[in-house]
Amino acid sequence: MSSGDLVFTALSCVFFMALVGWISWLKTRGTADTKDGYFLAGRGLGATFIAGSLLLTNLSAEQLIGLNGSSYGFNMSSMGWEVTAAVATIAMALIFLPKYLAGAFTTLPQFLNDRFDPTVRRMSVVLFMLGYGFVTIPSVLYSGSVAVLLLFDIPALTGLAYFPALVATVIVIGVIGAVYAIFGGLRAVAISDTLNGVGLLIIGVLVPVFGLMALGDGSMGDGLAQITTQNPEKLNAIGSSTDPTPFGTLFTGMIFANLFYWCTNQYVIQRTLGARSLAEGQKGVLFSGFFKILVPFMMMIPGVIAFHMYGPGLGTIDEAYPRLIRDVLPVYLSGFFLAVLLGAVFSSFNSLLNSAATLFSLDVYAPARGDKATDAELVRVAKIASIVIALFSFVVAPLLYFSPEGLWQIIRIFTGFYNIPTIVIVLVGLFTARVPALGAKLVIIFHVITYGLIRFVFDDSITLHFIHLYAVLFWIEVGIMLLCGWLAPREKLWSFTAKAEVDMTPWRFAKPLAVTLFSCVVATYLLFSPIGLASASGMGALFAVLIGILVIANAAIWALAARRLAPA
Repeated sequence: MSSGDLVFTALSCVFFMALVGWISWLKTRGTADTKDGYFLAGRGLGATFIAGSLLLTNLSAEQLIGLNGSSYGFNMSSMGWEVTAAVATIAMALIFLPKYLAGAFTTLPQFLNDRFDPTVRRMSVVLFMLGYGFVTIPSVLYSGSVAVLLLFDIPALTGLAYFPALVATVIVIGVIGAVYAIFGGLRAVAISDTLNGVGLLIIGVLVPVFGLMALGDGSMGDGLAQITTQNPEKLNAIGSSTDPTPFGTLFTGMIFANLFYWCTNQYVIQRTLGARSLAEGQKGVLFSGFFKILVPFMMMIPGVIAFHMYGPGLGTIDEAYPRLIRDVLPVYLSGFFLAVLLGAVFSSFNSLLNSAATLFSLDVYAPARGDKATDAELVRVAKIASIVIALFSFVVAPLLYFSPEGLWQIIRIFTGFYNIPTIVIVLVGLFTARVPALGAKLVIIFHVITYGLIRFVFDDSITLHFIHLYAVLFWIEVGIMLLCGWLAPREKLWSFTAKAEVDMTPWRFAKPLAVTLFSCVVATYLLFSPIGLASASGMGALFAVLIGILVIANAAIWALAARRLAPA
C-alpha cells in the first residue's frame, strides 16, 4: 500500500468504528445502571440483536484465518464445527431457553445453585473463570492481534519489531473492546455486535466474489467453474480419518461440544437470557443458526480460491486468507474490512469480559455479601472486575507468542477441562429429579483428573481422536450422575420453579423453522460431498433427488403448520 492508501485505510476504519461506537452509545444511555440493565440489557433484547450478537460472539479472527487456512490446506471438513452448530441452536431454542427464561436466571451457575447446591455453583464458576481468564480471553486477543499484524503488516508500518508491535496491537484492541463491556454492559455489547455483524456479512459475500473474479480473469462464472472442475476434492466436507475433522466425529463428541457451547457457555447464552420474551429469544437463536450455515461459503470458499490462485506453496496455511485479502480486496474497502475484522475481535473479547465480570459479581461477590449487595454495588464490582481481567489478559496474551505452535492446542486442551462436565451436569439436572448434588461434584472432580491424565500423562498411548474422547467421557459422566441418583437420591425430589420475568409464549413458527434449519444442515453436507460439488463428474441425479425430498418434506411441514396455526 502507498502512504496515501494507508492514510485512507486508517481514516475509513476509524470512521466505521466511531459510527458503531456512537450508535451503541445512543442506544444504551442510562440503561446500564441496574443489575438487570447491566448484565442482561434490562431483559429487553429483541431477535435482531440476539442473532447479531450471537453471530459476532462466535465468529472472530481465528475463524477468518483458521477456517480458510483449513480449506486451503485440506478440504471443507472443518465446516463441521460451524454447520452442525445449527443443530445445537435448535436445542437451545426449543429445550434450554424456555427453562432458562422461565427460571429468570442471569447466569448458568445460578441455575446450578437452584438445581443442586451452592458448592456446585462455586465449582462451576471456578472452571469458567480459570478457562476464560487464563486461556480464552488472552487467546482471542492474541489471535485477533496476529490477524491484524498479518493482514496489514503492522511492524513495517510502525517500524517496531514484531513482538513490540504485537504488544501494542493487543493493548489497543483490548482497550477499545473493553470500553463497550465495562461502561455499556450487555446491551452495548449486543448492539455493537449486531452492527459489526452486518459488516461481517457484507465482507463475507464480497471476498468470495472478488476472489472468483480474480481467479476467472474478471469473470465470476469462470472462477466458479474453475474451483468446481479442478481439484473438486477441495470442496469435500466428508472428512476422512486423516482430515482435520473426520466425518464420524459429527455423531459423537461434536454433538456435546456444540451443546456445551451454544446451550450452556455463559458468554454465549448471556444475550439469550436478556431476551424480552421467549418468542424473541427463539427467533434470535434460530436466525443465528441460519448464519452458521453461511459460514462455509463466507469463510472457507476463499481458502479454496486461494489454493487455485497460489497453489500449495504458501509458507503456512494460515497465510491463505491474508494473502487473498491483500490481492483481491479493493483499497476503497480496506478500511471497512479492517473495521469489520477488529469488530469481530472486539465482539468475542468484550463478550468474554462481560460474562467473566458477570460470573464474578453475581456468583462470587453477591453470594458472599448475601442480601446486603445493592444493584449499584454489583454493577460497580463488575466494572472493577472487568478492568482487572482486561489488564490481566493484556499481560498473558502476548506471552502466547513464545509458543505459537501450541496456541490452538492450548485452547483445545483447556476448553476440554470444563465443556463436557458442564453439559453433563446441566442435562442431567434438567431432566432428572432424583440426582443429588453429590453426583455433580463427583463428575467435576472425575473429569478434571481423568481429562488431565489423558492429555498430559497418557497422551502418547491414548490415540483416540479428541472429539471421540469427548463422547466417551460424556457417557461415563452421565452414568456417574445417574448411579448417584440411584444409590443416594435426593431426600426431596427437585422440581422446577417458574418465576419468569418476560412473556413465555413460544414463537409459533419455532418448530417448523427448526425443521427447515436442520434440512439446511443436511443440504449443505450434500452440496459439499462426493455426490455434490466434490464430484469429478459434477452434481448428479442422486443429489437432485435428495434435495428434492428435503424440499417436499419442508413444504409439507410448513403446510401442516399453517393449517394448525390458522384461526378457526
